Amino acid sequence: MGDERTTIARVGIDGFNLALPHGTGVATYGFALAEAVRSLGLPVEGLFGVPVGRDPRIQEILFYEALGRGLPSRRGPAWLRPIMERATVLRGLKVQEVTESGRIERGGFVDRLPRFDRLLSSAHLFDHAEGHFRRTRRFLDLHIPDPPAIMHWTYPIPVRLAGARNLYTLHDLVPLKLPFATLDRKRFYHRLVERCVQDADHIVTVSESSRRDIIELLGVPEDRVSNTYQHTPMPVGLDEEADVEAIFGVKPKGYFLFFGAIEPKKNVARLVEAYLSTDTPHPLVLVGARGWQKEEELRLVEAMARRGGKAGARIIQLDYLPRRLVMQLVRYARAVLFPSLYEGFGLPVLEAMQLGTPVVTSNRGSLPEVAGNAALVVDPYDVPALTAAIALVDRDAELRATLEYAGRVQATRFSLGEHRRRLHALYTKVLASPAR
Repeated sequence: MGDERTTIARVGIDGFNLALPHGTGVATYGFALAEAVRSLGLPVEGLFGVPVGRDPRIQEILFYEALGRGLPSRRGPAWLRPIMERATVLRGLKVQEVTESGRIERGGFVDRLPRFDRLLSSAHLFDHAEGHFRRTRRFLDLHIPDPPAIMHWTYPIPVRLAGARNLYTLHDLVPLKLPFATLDRKRFYHRLVERCVQDADHIVTVSESSRRDIIELLGVPEDRVSNTYQHTPMPVGLDEEADVEAIFGVKPKGYFLFFGAIEPKKNVARLVEAYLSTDTPHPLVLVGARGWQKEEELRLVEAMARRGGKAGARIIQLDYLPRRLVMQLVRYARAVLFPSLYEGFGLPVLEAMQLGTPVVTSNRGSLPEVAGNAALVVDPYDVPALTAAIALVDRDAELRATLEYAGRVQATRFSLGEHRRRLHALYTKVLASPAR
């Protein structure tokens, strides 16, 4: 790594998504970011919003309890919370350093929580920051002893760490590009990302597609937005062969797979319609937590299930699964089908290519950028085109073999080494520029 090392003392990463019991794409990004920073030889610090109390004897216990069970609800009646929240902010948020003793059995967190050189937490930090931003339209200034040189926020979080260069990752601007497809409160979101741009020392994103959107929609100067892309770490133990037939009742290379949130942006309704229009005997496995408008997205699936017969049996629905099991399903799928309407990056496409699984995806947003020439790319609104692509990859073994090889090659463009190289260039540039 020689020339990729830098003189930065430490890099901070927020735990906003890492603390969620069920991971998200942003949580995967946070994990990958920590891994890439550490591979540069730099200490990594984690900043969480978990209540850990003031007793150092049990802070570590309370931290891992919250990560395992979900963050506890804030106390008090709903009408009183804004008042309590404002008082807490005015008094100054208390940030506790959590000492990791090594006595906690950490095996269940190995694939979702990076190793940190310093672990900090402030109770309900991110809730307090959002409330403060709603009231004042300003980011919450947070002060900690001996701050890292760079605080790399993995999401547009309305907090600014004093004494550090603050970088904010905007993965996409989907709420502004597809306002009908998300539940975000659009005025609040627009105000938030505009303030991110105003307060940030630099804006980070994960594709050229998202970078163009940020420049065009938010009016950000080109030299203040950097695309680092990202890599995706594979779970520990994935090389061990899993019996997907015994666990899920599907034969290796004998099923199609969609994985991701069941919500309008993911285009599941059109995917199901296209799949059912083929005559493939191979089932479609849908893996993902049911999100907004799930009933609309799965209406056809439910109708087929009620009618019974072969059509209803062709689709298998699975709720949230641990990442390791999802990746095993990806590895043994006949093809991954991911015709999303818009993505800032498109982790499922990269994960499938990395594991040598053919991909059918969309020509919108960042997806053609990530897929390159290593996938079948179609208009996500064109159901007949999607049907034809599924049928083609199903019947053509030579095409599948070509896509498997091409996918592995394309995935190397998004390796840990490439991510590290881009981060090094970014951090060097930021530290060489005047602080805002």
